[in-house]
Amino acid sequence: MSADDSSTGDDASGALFGGGEPARAGNYEVLARKYRPRRFEDLIGQEAMVRTLSNAFETGRIAHGFMLTGVRGVGKTTTARLLARALNFEPKDAPAKGKKAKGDAASGPSIHLDPPGIHCDAIMRGLHPDVLELDAASRTGVADMRDLLDSSRYGPVSARFKVYIIDEVHMLSTASFNALLKTLEEPPPHLKFIFATTEIRKVPVTVLSRCQRFDLKRLDTPVLAAHLGRVAKNEKARVSEEALALVARAAEGSVRDALSLLDQAIVQTPDGEVSGVAVRDMLGLGDRTRLYDVFEKAITSDAKGALAEVKDQVAGGADPAVVLKDLLDIAADVSVAQATGDDWVPAGPADWASRTRAMAQRLTPAQAARTWQLLLSGYSDLQVAPDPATALNMIILRLAAASSLPSPEEAARMISEGARPPGKPDRPLEASPSGPGGIASFADIVSALTEAREVALQVDTERFVRFASVSAGQMRYALAPGAPPGLAGRLKSFLDHETGLDWQVEESETDAESLRERERREKAERIAEAAQHPLIAATLKAIPGAVILDVVDDIPAIENPAAPDNVIHLKTRRPG
Repeated sequence: MSADDSSTGDDASGALFGGGEPARAGNYEVLARKYRPRRFEDLIGQEAMVRTLSNAFETGRIAHGFMLTGVRGVGKTTTARLLARALNFEPKDAPAKGKKAKGDAASGPSIHLDPPGIHCDAIMRGLHPDVLELDAASRTGVADMRDLLDSSRYGPVSARFKVYIIDEVHMLSTASFNALLKTLEEPPPHLKFIFATTEIRKVPVTVLSRCQRFDLKRLDTPVLAAHLGRVAKNEKARVSEEALALVARAAEGSVRDALSLLDQAIVQTPDGEVSGVAVRDMLGLGDRTRLYDVFEKAITSDAKGALAEVKDQVAGGADPAVVLKDLLDIAADVSVAQATGDDWVPAGPADWASRTRAMAQRLTPAQAARTWQLLLSGYSDLQVAPDPATALNMIILRLAAASSLPSPEEAARMISEGARPPGKPDRPLEASPSGPGGIASFADIVSALTEAREVALQVDTERFVRFASVSAGQMRYALAPGAPPGLAGRLKSFLDHETGLDWQVEESETDAESLRERERREKAERIAEAAQHPLIAATLKAIPGAVILDVVDDIPAIENPAAPDNVIHLKTRRPG
């Protein structure tokens, strides 16, 4: 049976949630059934469908065939039953048949199902003679379809319409679909079809073209977690925010799965609060907070620390595949937080959100995308590995190794500038007149890093280190925002090794800029200066949306050989 969304309200009454009497021993009703919606207003996450159906019923433009599609647990069967009720809705205080009161607007189909009508209870329980629910998986043959269509010629017994609800319709045979086509295209006035399927691609287009199609959506994790919180409150169960978030994530947008997991979680600690630890043990998940530690250590090249955390969690019962999937979720959240900024809506406690935003600032978009790709590739490897735990360890080591490499943008820049690949020289740098070890300035440090082929350290130094002063054996600096942890220590170790001195490295306040900050400022100044040139200003005005991408001062003139050698080279980008 397809799953079911529940009420969005906070009303604890049985009418709203579909609950009845308190559960008795041996007569317990699971949450997935107890919290089925009883009205269209109770559906959550399907606003577009409810709006379309409301307008159709209000204007009388009601289709004769409906196709409901979506993943498991999003409310297809429940919506089909609500549609059947709406088509046959008759208020309990309506006039007897044949004695319709003048101006009685409630006598026709209506999407407003509160209070329930004459036929509502029987339809929701699957007992109404004019609403037939069929499982296509058990009635796939053309003979079954022929019997169904033969009976469709007869009018309803007591309701307004005869309604056929066919679940998992994609499992009908080709012959059954062909037998259905003619009746579906021109059904009798008293007949309505409602189909439900999880495999919409397997339904012939000839059937789809004869139906009004509705795609029921997965619920976003924050929306689903909020709904679970309301259900838990109604059940007088105490469930922590972290536990709700874990259950919502594990349900993958399915309300039925989420309610089933919540049902299971509540009995973990019946006399106390259901904690995140209890839900993680129940689902075989890793500790989410510690998984953030794993992710942070891996992206900062702390392979030993990341590996120790992962091994500890797997030893504690976490499933390696689930741990890796959670790391994928963290990587995806980091990229989404980068792209959406303040508009990003976290699906979990505040500390998850703060740590995600911190990592989003530390990584560039390209590095975040590379992290996702490495984990995704590792997930495929883990599925075929003979030992999933060992495969997970190797994936973490791969991620930590890749984090020490420059970002794709930095790698492209360094290749264009002729930097050599990473490596380690066989001997220290020779002394130069500038000081012991040949290093006595910022430029000397950058030159030494290039000579030593320390690409990752060179990139971090150029991006984040603001040198206050550099002299023989001494360096004072400040770090730009987003600098990776341990950068100063890495730079000191390099200088000690290359010069043979014990460098004194101290953090200090300074107005200096890092090399990349200075390059960006100078580029912006060149562009601003170029934009003031009358000819360029006129060009920009003549080409709406054009922008100056770069200004280069050392390219000789080509179009006009008589022009001076210091003409600027202008690149522009047209809109689109």
